[in-house]
Amino acid sequence: MSIGITSSALAHSHEGVVTSPHTQATEAGLEVLRQGGNAVEAAITMGACLAVTCPHFTGLGGDAFMIIADAKGGVRTLSGIGQAAQARLKLTGQLPARGPGSMLTTAATVDTWGQAHDISRQHCGGQMGWQALLEPAIKLAGEGFPVTPSQRFWLDFRRDEMAMMPGVREHFMPGGKMPQEGEALYQPRLAASLEAIATRGYRDFYEGQLGAKIAAGLAEAGSPLTQADLAATRARIETPLSVPYRGGELLAHQPPTQGMTTLEIMGILERFDLSRIEEGSADYYHLLVEAVKRAFLDRNTYLADPDFASVPCERLLSAAHLDAQAANVDTGQALEWPFTYQHGDTVYLAASDRYGNAVSMLQTIYYDWGSGVSVGDTGVLWHNRGAAFSLDPTHPNALAPGKRPFHTLNPGMYRIDGKPRLLYGTQGADGQPQTLAAVLTRLIDYGMDPLSALRAPRFLLGRTFSDGRDTLKLEQDAGETVFSELTQRGHQVSPLPAQSALAGHPGAVVIDPAKGSYAAHDPRSDGIALGL
Repeated sequence: MSIGITSSALAHSHEGVVTSPHTQATEAGLEVLRQGGNAVEAAITMGACLAVTCPHFTGLGGDAFMIIADAKGGVRTLSGIGQAAQARLKLTGQLPARGPGSMLTTAATVDTWGQAHDISRQHCGGQMGWQALLEPAIKLAGEGFPVTPSQRFWLDFRRDEMAMMPGVREHFMPGGKMPQEGEALYQPRLAASLEAIATRGYRDFYEGQLGAKIAAGLAEAGSPLTQADLAATRARIETPLSVPYRGGELLAHQPPTQGMTTLEIMGILERFDLSRIEEGSADYYHLLVEAVKRAFLDRNTYLADPDFASVPCERLLSAAHLDAQAANVDTGQALEWPFTYQHGDTVYLAASDRYGNAVSMLQTIYYDWGSGVSVGDTGVLWHNRGAAFSLDPTHPNALAPGKRPFHTLNPGMYRIDGKPRLLYGTQGADGQPQTLAAVLTRLIDYGMDPLSALRAPRFLLGRTFSDGRDTLKLEQDAGETVFSELTQRGHQVSPLPAQSALAGHPGAVVIDPAKGSYAAHDPRSDGIALGL
């Protein structure tokens, strides 16, 4: 893997880099590295800060995912997915997207931080305690931070839905008014909840005094979740899925995440010689889109909690299946695509350190602003991941007590000879595997630096939460010729503005043994990457 270095805006260091979609979160992560902390500790601090400064995309009331590679060559995933309430719910029709009816699963972000902290101490030489790791987030919540353009955008975008989101009105619209960009936002209740975790440990969120307050708030809001459900919440430490790619291996989380979907897309693309295809051409976008379609057909058929359904990952990622999928790609004609879009919003963050540890991480509250409901007086906005379930009992993702829902999140890592060379992930639900296919091919196949790869035009297939058309959406700066040629191949193409906020917010870290680490965050976001 060769890395192009073309932009002076890249974060670069031989000692460690961090990236996230919020400047103050990234700065807090860098300070952890500066104090001698490791990549896992930096990721926990950034994740906690983002729970404060990006409340529209993440929070304590959501889920989280990490891939951790340690300096000794060990690699493991943390899959922090809250499970459905144990109560047998008699629901019919369609699950509500917002409100108490969507608050059907527990929140595993805090437990993910906790188990990552344990891994840090056991395998990465971690020394920092909870008070030190959470202090930056506590300060941001208590002393305030400036409202970002992204936060204001998503408040405006959901303006007509605020009646269904009382927690958003209460905590993020002071006095019932839309805040201005740069206006200070204070969250003293959330600061107190973070302080409780820092003082009494991460399991206090589930089993202690804070957990009792959360359970009471959930009951008051009308959620079926109980204190027993909270106490049963555990992130899972697992072996990652992998596929070979261009002399290395791509890693992703086990189901019920769509990590297998991203790997299947890349496994299909491995069967094509991209050196013969011009990056950014109609040939390039067509090939990526058709690989996405093939993998999504498998995802829609099989992906669910493997504790409740059979998910044939080994077969779907086998060489034989990937060969067959690649053979079915028509390089001259688009496959029709009228399939349902999965919603979701999240934040990506990553860190590498001077010791050889690396972390790739995503946190989410599902839709922007989650359920829209805050839990008691904790300042915690709960997610609406329960809305991802199906009420069709024959569907593999059917709602059941204790079941984990299908998850769009899938942060990734690329290794060569057992060493991490690339950390990556993105916001964007169904758009995640699509965005990653573009970012990964640009980084690995075309040798682009991270910022250039993230800045380049991207596509989004099918319906989205903001556009109900079954079209291939492409940012306008891809060029008129590309639009015309894709249309001739049977794609129904509709334009997105260049650098659209709806195109996802990926981040990437390239770790080069000779040149050091290079990091960037999507210029479409409020994010930044920094290096020591």
